[in-house]
Amino acid sequence: MLIETADKAGFCFGVERAIKLTEQTADEYGEVYTLGPLIHNKIVTDSLEKRGVRIADSVEQAAGKPLIIRSHGVGRNTENRAAEVCSELLDATCPFVKRIHKIVSEQPENSTVIILGNGDHPEVQGIIGHAGCKAYACMEFDEVRRVLDECRASGGNAVLVVQTTFDRSRFLEYSEKIREEYCCVKIYDTICNATSERQKNAEELAMRADLMLVVGGRHSSNTGKLAEICSRYCRTVFIESASELSPQILEGLHSDSIIGITAGASTPAYTIKEVHFKMSEIITNNENEESFAALFEQSESKRLYNGAKVKATVVSVKPNEAVVELGTKHTGYIPLEELTNDPNASVSDVVSVGDVIDAIVTKVDDSQGVVFLSKKRVDSALGMEKIAASKEANETLEGVVTQAVKGGVIVVTNGTRVFIPASQTGVPRSGKLEDLVKKTVQFKVIEINEQRNRVVGSIRQATREVRDAERAKFWESIEVGQKFEGEVRSIEDYGVFVDIGPVDGLVRTSELTWNRVGHPKDIVKEGDKITVIVKSFDPEKKRVSLSAKDPDENPWTKFVEEYQIGDVVKATIVSITEFGAFAQIIPGVDGLIHISQISTERVTNIANVLTVGQEVEAKIIDIDTEKNRVSLSIKALMEETAESAETEE
Repeated sequence: MLIETADKAGFCFGVERAIKLTEQTADEYGEVYTLGPLIHNKIVTDSLEKRGVRIADSVEQAAGKPLIIRSHGVGRNTENRAAEVCSELLDATCPFVKRIHKIVSEQPENSTVIILGNGDHPEVQGIIGHAGCKAYACMEFDEVRRVLDECRASGGNAVLVVQTTFDRSRFLEYSEKIREEYCCVKIYDTICNATSERQKNAEELAMRADLMLVVGGRHSSNTGKLAEICSRYCRTVFIESASELSPQILEGLHSDSIIGITAGASTPAYTIKEVHFKMSEIITNNENEESFAALFEQSESKRLYNGAKVKATVVSVKPNEAVVELGTKHTGYIPLEELTNDPNASVSDVVSVGDVIDAIVTKVDDSQGVVFLSKKRVDSALGMEKIAASKEANETLEGVVTQAVKGGVIVVTNGTRVFIPASQTGVPRSGKLEDLVKKTVQFKVIEINEQRNRVVGSIRQATREVRDAERAKFWESIEVGQKFEGEVRSIEDYGVFVDIGPVDGLVRTSELTWNRVGHPKDIVKEGDKITVIVKSFDPEKKRVSLSAKDPDENPWTKFVEEYQIGDVVKATIVSITEFGAFAQIIPGVDGLIHISQISTERVTNIANVLTVGQEVEAKIIDIDTEKNRVSLSIKALMEETAESAETEE
């Protein structure tokens, strides 16, 4: 009999991420709580319990302790409550589930959300908890139709999302019917890519198998879906572990039967291997006394072939390679170039003696008893899966720039090389891409070609997203009168543009200083740091008007305190126009001497009477405090002098 394990079986990215976070937190704090079982697999949860992971039935049960939100996610209210009462809140929600939360939370209050999935499942309950409108969980199409009929009758719109582990074939069937019967529904395909691939892979195996073993927790939704799919094609047995297998399971099979094995997203690799080897033991009636571990080791030794994935323990670190122990008669070698995609890293930067790592066999030489392996291929494959999930969830990734190449730079993240085109680095054409090497950068994934194992990213897009978020926050919080410390970006004839963080604001020439200004460059230069105050703003046009005038130094305040109508002042002519002359009374306050107020005689050309820089005596004849205007008169003083002379005569 042939035993065949599905290619896509076992831990998905989201589950692996949740377990790793939980183990790290437990090691750090000694004790940590998860809100409900971390995953629906008793073998895994029992193992975690030994490391100090406790299961809380409610948020209050974990009060004062670190709490982990499991990969299924929770509702917004539960999340907020946990943040209040727990010492620390760590979110292990699967990125694919997070995407559904975002979709439903953005729907208007008058919308209807339909979740295609099991309403009793924690993932679906968490999705409902993020909806700000009516939300329904439906498993059958009649339930969906009933909700949509009510929505259509009320004239509202509806959106449909899908539990990440839902049967894809049923989803496609339902969505086709919905599109035929209803026009007010927006459908989102939110089934996890890994789930879809696992279901398709299991289905293909079940179609040619005589018996399917589906391995996973009894309460695991995605494992249950696998069992349901496989049972359509052959006899299917749902088990949690190898201990449930017995010789009776072979009844009805013949010598050339195919036994297929698949497993849910919450099933660890070692459980799958145990099932595989237990079935091998049953088939061959191996009744010797060798332990399961010995059988496992012998089988693994026989399975050392190019492309095999193995566990390797580092026993020696050399300048150009790592020597590893495989638990077989072979000595394993991993050359530096096969350890990492980072050309700047040394062997000791990547591994240490005692490390247990995953590796791929690249060459077996039985005559010499040596095996050559690659760690970076495993890292790259896992990294590719994580990168794909991050792209789907629109997450920003972080990596180190390892080298500048023709047309861009290479960033390594999660053991995977990502190409950033020069146009997406944010480095200007006059700049040097080499300046980015060895720097940690954030980027967005913009293209994935799994066949070519090629990932393209954009630093600019990640930077722009951060900048856009900062701008959105800026427009939400800006107020008239708000002060900023800014930097002069550019100088124009009409004013200067000042960088106040997410945006640039305009300080018009008249708002640079209380004093008279000829040109802005006479007051500031590019790069100067100045304090500015918001005068007005327009969020739609993205404009901010600023002033660099300090209200506490307003010369008009001083002027109205010290001067009044009728006072005689000494003023300096600062400009001449066709209708009069402006004279500075004190710095920042000019008065207008109208052409009719210059002399008792008729004046046709002001320049024949007054010159710029000339000091004159004039009388204040009007003060307009609303418009900050002062009217002066030389003529009034002349008339008073003439009247006084006549009186003396």
